[in-house]
Amino acid sequence: MPANGETRKMKNWVFWLIFAGVIVAALVLFQLIAYLVSGNNFLEWSNLKGIISRSAYPCFIAWGFCFLFACGYTDMSIGGVVVLGSFASCILGNWFGLPGVIIGGLAVGLLLIFINFLIFTYSGIPSWIAGISLAMIYEAIAFLLKISKGTKALISTSLAKEYRVLGQLPWCLILLLIGLVIVYFIYNRTTVGLNIRALGGNKDVAEKLGINTKKTLLFVGLIAGILVGVSCVLQQSYAGQTTVKTGLTSINMIFQPLAIYLLAQIIRERINIVVCVPICAFILYSIFNLLTMLGVPSGTLQEAFLGAFIVIFGIIGSRKVKGVVK
Repeated sequence: MPANGETRKMKNWVFWLIFAGVIVAALVLFQLIAYLVSGNNFLEWSNLKGIISRSAYPCFIAWGFCFLFACGYTDMSIGGVVVLGSFASCILGNWFGLPGVIIGGLAVGLLLIFINFLIFTYSGIPSWIAGISLAMIYEAIAFLLKISKGTKALISTSLAKEYRVLGQLPWCLILLLIGLVIVYFIYNRTTVGLNIRALGGNKDVAEKLGINTKKTLLFVGLIAGILVGVSCVLQQSYAGQTTVKTGLTSINMIFQPLAIYLLAQIIRERINIVVCVPICAFILYSIFNLLTMLGVPSGTLQEAFLGAFIVIFGIIGSRKVKGVVK
């Protein structure tokens, strides 16, 4: 009889084969529906390239959510941070080229998310309340930059096409794969990753085990800040220009990454959640691509579908979760 380890490996292989079969079947089904209804070819390489490119930057925010929710915190200001980080990527990119694109987004994302976690850690304010307040502040700053005479022209200018390569294949896919390896290692193979998950399980127990909770939370701010910073770079490189968000509408920018994270939560029992994120991103954006092919208008019914996905994924993914998000 095979040993338990061998049996487990066989089950994992069977699962991966079934999972791969489901993905292939889903792609074929998407192709068939799109072709029958609209005559569009879902599996055309030009269409698949668009899906991959579009799903790259939300993956980094979803990975940031993995660390945020693992320690029991949430941050509603990430959308506002992405707007400001995208502005910085655009301005510095047009001034200094590709290095400016990278430095602008990374610097703003890292700085603002780390400031957020300084506030979360030392103020005692629940993170979701502080996050909403910070989102309003970041939106106000973005709006002032948009209307100010000194910065209006800089904000209104699109990022030059030659500096947008990171948002297109193959570079966005290369960054995604590099991010996958690094995030997987930090989340699963480092003391910091273990401490973050222990903190989310039970803060009191974590402290009794000798974990420095404040230091751990600041590490979350650093890690999530870098991930959000990369998403700023990729978002600006993909879109070329970022619209100013006011009235807390910047929160809309985190709904798709949140849906990706919640879908990843559902299948994490078989696949590590870090690996689940890009898979779920591709699935989600394939669905929206198909909806577009079917003539479902974006910004209205597609937003309704997204809201429904978040509710459904949230209910399924949180069935075994106890406690309150801070």
